Amino acid sequence: MAVCARLCGVGQSRRCRRRQRNDQQDQGSDSDMDEEEEERIVGQRRSDASSCGGPGRVAAAAATAGPSDACEYGSGHVNRSESNTGPPHPESLMELPPEILVEIFSLLPGTVLPNVALVCKKFRQILNTETIWRRRCLEEFGMKEDLRKMEAGGVSSQDLYVKLLHPYRHILGLWQPDIGPYGGLLNVVVDGLFIIGWMYLPPHDPRVEDPMRRRPLFRIHLLESKKATVECMYGHKGPHKGDIQTVKKDEFSTKCNQTDHHRMPGGRQEEFRTWLEEEWGRTLEEIFHEHMQELILMKFIYTSQYDNCLTYRRIYLPPMMPSDLLQPGLFKGTYGSHGLEIVMLSFHGTSARATKLTGDPNVPAGQLTLDVDLSQPIDLPELDQQRNIDVLSRIILGIHEKVQRGAEQPADTSASVGRAAKESGDAVAESMEVDHGACADASQSGSSSSSPPPETQPFVLPLGVMARNEVYPRTWRKCFYGTGLIAGHGFTSPERTPGLFVLFDEDRFGFIWLELKSFSLYSRLTDHLPHAHAPNMERFEAMLRNMQSWTS
Repeated sequence: MAVCARLCGVGQSRRCRRRQRNDQQDQGSDSDMDEEEEERIVGQRRSDASSCGGPGRVAAAAATAGPSDACEYGSGHVNRSESNTGPPHPESLMELPPEILVEIFSLLPGTVLPNVALVCKKFRQILNTETIWRRRCLEEFGMKEDLRKMEAGGVSSQDLYVKLLHPYRHILGLWQPDIGPYGGLLNVVVDGLFIIGWMYLPPHDPRVEDPMRRRPLFRIHLLESKKATVECMYGHKGPHKGDIQTVKKDEFSTKCNQTDHHRMPGGRQEEFRTWLEEEWGRTLEEIFHEHMQELILMKFIYTSQYDNCLTYRRIYLPPMMPSDLLQPGLFKGTYGSHGLEIVMLSFHGTSARATKLTGDPNVPAGQLTLDVDLSQPIDLPELDQQRNIDVLSRIILGIHEKVQRGAEQPADTSASVGRAAKESGDAVAESMEVDHGACADASQSGSSSSSPPPETQPFVLPLGVMARNEVYPRTWRKCFYGTGLIAGHGFTSPERTPGLFVLFDEDRFGFIWLELKSFSLYSRLTDHLPHAHAPNMERFEAMLRNMQSWTS
């Protein structure tokens, strides 16, 4: 009995009580059993319980059963003849040893454990085992910290899960703040004993291939009490009181309760100078372009008025399809006087689209900045011809006029036109697949007489095309016709202008804005972004449609 009591820790089970009654009736038969023999019997019971369907089947029953059903699980007919040679199988969950129940409950989602605790006192006591909650924190929220050290410091894994991780699980992931045309990118993650909202900032212009910069906007923790505390991290005076409210599904808002912590002793001039060094990495005197100075000052005045009291809407990373040209995701791109901005590249059939997550007064966040037609590939001429902007213009404008004529044809002219368009699209898609696999097929076929096209070809910008960074890739893999969105200040008179989409490699692409004679270089954002992938393509496309309406 000493071993059973030591294993249970929560009182004797029904089997323990039945064994005690048998011991009293048959004195001397079992009273001399030593602890080594009891250890052998308990070990045999463990193996018998695990062979009876395993914890997975029992766990499923515990998660769905009510209080009475759970206690009676497995209480149907039992073939007693099969158990004569050893101890009988447990007839209910209540008869399982506590260490088996701990293992079963550790497999259940944390959301169902409160219902399990309502079944009986024994289950409620077992659910106080820290092993269960450590596993939930690890598997559901990816915590990599040593939770045992945290427990030694006075914060249990159960408190961490119940009072911090689970209540605020709905704000984990990627979000776009509602800051007018400027937008932004917020990543809310679990970081040790904190949930932190990191605002992602592009590198300083024009270093597009530098890593992203991060700034904490808020954090939630259990350090000072057993109640979750929200703190605003904006400003330069350290954390102070804040608040988070869930507005509706996939939307929440933050509020600072001590905005005086955002002010600086030197007033607005010092605040602007500090903001400018963080945002642009330079002083205003070092920015010689007058128009750029106006844009920078305008952004500071507009964004600083929010004082970290913002509304955020959930955004997803695009799912990847087998036919995608490259891995979709987030990229940093150069936008002339507006500096670096973040775009989301996604694929939709025969088109690739880049949507702005950060924007500017001309083309705000949420708008479709690039729309690439993957059914219109372009072969660039030799290097000496690539330097001539007129040669490139004739190629792109020729395709642009053809696409425009096709778009102007009435949709119901005849069924034959529709069939011809479909056949043409299928032929283009087939040719793209053949081109995509040409190098691999040729390398596998050593007897082929024709040499495969090179994987990369030389690239140079045409003379007269402006680029923020003179260091750009000098080889290209594929080029396509596309359009870019341009507009006047305040998003007035928006129009799509033709251009050239250039794929350099898996992590970089560019776009030549033909009308603006400008070149934008985009580099992949490589940060790990958990809780951010879209459940499916339908949800992602619905999010894109809503994003455009948020900032229009």
